[in-house]
Amino acid sequence: MPAVVDVQHLRKAYGGVLAVDDLSLEVEEGEIFGLLGPNGAGKTTTVECMEGLRHPDEGQIRVLGLDPSREPRELRRRIGCQLQQAALPDRIRVWEALDLFAALAPQAAPWRVVLERWGLEGRGRAAFSSLSGGEQQRLFVALALINQPQVVFLDELTQGLDPAARRVAWDLVRSVRDRGATVILVTHFMEEAQQLCDRVAVVHRGRVAAVDSPQGLISRYGGGVRVVFSTPAHQDADWLRRVPHVSGVARHGPRVEVSGDGPLLAHLGAALIAHGMEPADLRLEQPTLEDVFLRITQAPGGVPPER
Repeated sequence: MPAVVDVQHLRKAYGGVLAVDDLSLEVEEGEIFGLLGPNGAGKTTTVECMEGLRHPDEGQIRVLGLDPSREPRELRRRIGCQLQQAALPDRIRVWEALDLFAALAPQAAPWRVVLERWGLEGRGRAAFSSLSGGEQQRLFVALALINQPQVVFLDELTQGLDPAARRVAWDLVRSVRDRGATVILVTHFMEEAQQLCDRVAVVHRGRVAAVDSPQGLISRYGGGVRVVFSTPAHQDADWLRRVPHVSGVARHGPRVEVSGDGPLLAHLGAALIAHGMEPADLRLEQPTLEDVFLRITQAPGGVPPER
């Protein structure tokens, strides 16, 4: 089955600034695909080229089999977009915004149904400026989905939201995918990507530096795991280096950090018990997607080697 989104060798420059440099990626039907990268990495430019809002200088893009530059009208009937900078007039009412957007889409869902579907019932007559941050994001998602799109682009959906509103937005994204749409999510929040995305692409200096599932990237670039526990400062810990899967042991006062890979925790726990040690605070610390992101984007000369 062909990819829902297929980008090959995309290049886009603004004057003398090369924003996207030979970027290629594919997005499969029904997945939540994340685009991660530092500010200025080229994420938003890439998405805007996919949406037909910008024209690439070089390369080929197909979204649902359509060329965004040559077939923008047909494409926009089949996609939904929540842009990085989204706003509505302060005094427009929720139902008015939904009714206006529905009038522009021949296959739009009834706005009253959308109002209820996205948890805005009871707020239909409220002015946009009176909505909470979480309610505004619900409305933006509802507007992006009112034409019942096959592909949805969400750019920095949770920027500026408090933790509670961010969790609500995450549920919205999952609901979008569960209703059959493919989601492309641009985000700076590593926890968000790790929680939501089936696959992520790390964009760095205008190119895709790595792409995999969040756990796949952690396994490839995470650098192993650590087991941490406390013992009396005078107690010897060097013998732990002989335990299978241990690659290093470091002590910081009473805190002992044991690094390694594979089933490290199981082997280390068994060895500690065999030595008559049962630390109450024994815990496994695994690398996160944020650790991997920093390792990839800060590697001198490019992507770091895989483990």
